[in-house]
Amino acid sequence: MKAVVCRRLGPPDVLTIEDVPPPALGPGQARVRVRAAGVNFPDVLMVAGGYQHKPPLPFIVGMEAAGEVVEVADDVTGVAVGERVIARARPGAFAEQVVLAADALTPTPERFDDRQAAAFLVAYGTAWHCLIDRGRLKAGEVALIHGAAGGVGLAAVEVAKLKGATVIAAAGSDDKLAAVARYGADHLINYRDQDFREVVLGLTDGRGADVIYDPVGGDVFDQSLRCINWRGRIVIVGFAAGRIPQIPANYPLLKGAEIIGARAGEFRRREPEAGKAMEGELLRLAAAGQLNPHISHTLPLEQAVEALELIRSRQVIGKAVLTVD
Repeated sequence: MKAVVCRRLGPPDVLTIEDVPPPALGPGQARVRVRAAGVNFPDVLMVAGGYQHKPPLPFIVGMEAAGEVVEVADDVTGVAVGERVIARARPGAFAEQVVLAADALTPTPERFDDRQAAAFLVAYGTAWHCLIDRGRLKAGEVALIHGAAGGVGLAAVEVAKLKGATVIAAAGSDDKLAAVARYGADHLINYRDQDFREVVLGLTDGRGADVIYDPVGGDVFDQSLRCINWRGRIVIVGFAAGRIPQIPANYPLLKGAEIIGARAGEFRRREPEAGKAMEGELLRLAAAGQLNPHISHTLPLEQAVEALELIRSRQVIGKAVLTVD
């Protein structure tokens, strides 16, 4: 089968497209014929060796895929051949087939095609866990969403609006903000020509945001500390800016604020029942048409390097997806 293989760490162009043996099927597992695979910023980090999960070399890249089940082990129940599923890999999704534990598969919402399905679970699972579970966002609160034009950022905007929050969304260009506006953000901030701290304080009569969703880190985190409301929560999602910030403890003290870390994938592994409940709610909302992944780039599997470069250079709005023929 064709697969995108990482044999040494570095930028995306270290990857190769190879013919590799299909993985063997073991007890409790199912084989999925991949039709589409979602591309995520952690894929770039994993290839570079900069992600918290470091699979041994060589490995097949990719965290999420969608397709149909083509084989199940004799002891598997609840998953049937022919069923359309979303597959959570760690990693291994950028291939023509994946073999995973049956409980790593989620039924594809009927209204989604495979591209939408492959762009769904990582982004919306992360947004939901960060904002609702960890951030405890409530109706009527103000949510500041950084990196709002990314896959997880757009999902966070949509989730926050569903919860009845006032959403302030920040991104790096007017084109990106136009997409964010279509997802319901109440206020838009362009990082390049606006001081988001001043804008947030102006929009909230000096109070600041109640929940700040931060996948960026660096200077963005530093300034977020300065526009947090009393009893506000900053949810740390990642460090796309490259610098892991140091937290001056006087800011959370003065505002009675919380600095909260969030790892959606680890949450599902450590708290499987809560993870299943979250995914059930996401599937319900998707089936009702209330969650809608945005895909700006679709490329064939053979152009995985280009797709990762698009992510790395921040040209993607929403998600990029690889298709597998």
